[in-house]
Amino acid sequence: MSVNAADGQHRATLQRIAHRMMLEKGLAPDLPAAALVELDRIQAPATQSDDSIRDLRDRLWCSIDNDDSRDLDQLTVAEPLPDGIVQVLVAIADVDALVTKNSAIDQHASQNTTSVYTVAETFSMLPEKLSTDLTSLNYQSDRLAIVVEMDIDPDGRLKRSDIYRAIVRNRAKLAYNSVASWLDGHGPIPPSIEAVAGLDANIRLQDEVAQQLKAVRHAYGALDLETIQTRPVFVGNVLTDLEMDRRNRAKDLIADFMISANGVVARFLASHHSPSLRRVVTKPKRWDRIVELAAEWGTLLPTLPSSTALEDFLVKAQGNDPSRFPDLSLSVIKLLGPGEYVAQAAGDRSGGHFGLAVGDYAHSTAPNRRYPDVITQRLLKAVLQKSALPYGDDELKSLATHCTEAEDAAKKVERAVRKSAAALLLESRIGQTFDAIVTGHAKKGTWVRILHPPVEGRLVTGYEGVDVGRCLRVQLMRTDVEQGFIDFKRQR
Repeated sequence: MSVNAADGQHRATLQRIAHRMMLEKGLAPDLPAAALVELDRIQAPATQSDDSIRDLRDRLWCSIDNDDSRDLDQLTVAEPLPDGIVQVLVAIADVDALVTKNSAIDQHASQNTTSVYTVAETFSMLPEKLSTDLTSLNYQSDRLAIVVEMDIDPDGRLKRSDIYRAIVRNRAKLAYNSVASWLDGHGPIPPSIEAVAGLDANIRLQDEVAQQLKAVRHAYGALDLETIQTRPVFVGNVLTDLEMDRRNRAKDLIADFMISANGVVARFLASHHSPSLRRVVTKPKRWDRIVELAAEWGTLLPTLPSSTALEDFLVKAQGNDPSRFPDLSLSVIKLLGPGEYVAQAAGDRSGGHFGLAVGDYAHSTAPNRRYPDVITQRLLKAVLQKSALPYGDDELKSLATHCTEAEDAAKKVERAVRKSAAALLLESRIGQTFDAIVTGHAKKGTWVRILHPPVEGRLVTGYEGVDVGRCLRVQLMRTDVEQGFIDFKRQR
C-alpha cells in the first residue's frame, strides 16, 4: 500500500501498524478492564509508611532524561566527602509501593515486561497515570524511592555502598542534550540548573565521578560501543524524517551511574542470600567474525573471546577513524548477540555481562518501564524489611525466560514499526542508490543499513560472499509500508 505524505495520515497509519504488531507478537496494546478498575482506585502517590524510610528531600536531586520523557525512574546527586571520596546517590522510583504483586495492573505489566517505544506511539508497561505521575519522580513532587548509596574514591573505585528506602524530591527536570552541550562547553547553562543554587557544581561533580567510573570499567574490558538510534520527526501528523539520536556526555553520566548502581544491587542481594534476576551476555555469539572484522581494520584479536582485547581495538579504531566508528560499533553489537535474563540462586556466582565488563549486573533502575526491575525491587524490599521473599527459584526461572522472550518481542515490534516508517520516507525514492553496511547475514537473509535515513532493509540480490561489517553500494528496489519491507539490490 502506498501512503501519500499529502494525506496527513502517517501517524494514524503507523499507530495502526503498531497495534497490529503488538498483537502479532503476543503483547497487549491496551490495559484490560480489571486493571482500569484498579487504576481508578489509586488517587495519590504512596506515602511514608514507617520510620525506617529516610527523609532526603533536602538533597539537590535532579533527573536527566530525554527531552520528552515523562516516566522518570531515577534521580541522582553527589556529595563530596573527606579524602577525595564522593558519595553518589541514585534514587529509584518505588513502583512496588503502588503496584502490588499479582494485581491486575501487575499482571498486565508482567505480560509485556517492558514499555514498547514505537515511532508513532508508546505502549507503556504501566498505565500513564502511574508511570508519568504517581510512580514517576516528577519535578517538585515528594516520592518514595529505593536509594543506592555509593562512595567512590578518586580513582573511580567503589569503597562502600548501601541500599535503603527514602522519600525524595526532584529539584530539576533536565534533558540530555542541553546538559551535554553545557558540560562540553558548547552551550549555555540550562535554566533549570541555574535556577537551583549549587546544582551546577553538583552536576559537574557527578560528571567527574561518572568519567572515573567509566575509566575503571574500561580498564577491565568494558566495550565503548556507539549504537544507532533514531527519533521520528513529525510535522503535524506527517512523518518527515528519522533523525540520529547519538550518545552524549549526559547520557554517559547516567549510564555509568546506573551500571554501578545495578552492580551494587546485585551484590547486595547476594550478600543477603537472596536470589536475583540478572541480565547477562556471557560470551559473544560470533567471536570468529569479530576477529575477521578486526583484521580488516588491521588488528589481531585472540582466538578466544576477550572483552579487554576487543575494547583496546575499539578505542584504537574510534581514534583512527571516528566517522566509520558507528558502523563498526553496530557490526560488533550485532555479532555479540543479545543478552538474556537468568535467575541466579542465592550463592551462585556464575554469569556476568561481557559488554559491560561487570560480573554482577541486575536490572533495577527503570521500574516504570521494565518489569525485571520491578521484580528486583520487590526482592530488595523483602531483604530491607526482613520479610519473606516474594519469588521462589522456580518462579524466578520462569520469569527470566518470559522476560527475555517478551523483551525480544517488544524489540521486534519497535523494529517493525521503524521499518514501516522508513518505507514511508523511502517510497518516493525507488531506484536511487545509497552507501550501506551489512548488518546481518544468515540463512534467512542478508540485511544492510543505509546512512540517511538510518534504516535497515533486505539485500535481495548480490548478497553472495558478504558478511556483517561489509560496506556496499545498494539500489532501492521496493518498499511496502504495511509489511515494513525495504528491498535493496547490490550495485556491482
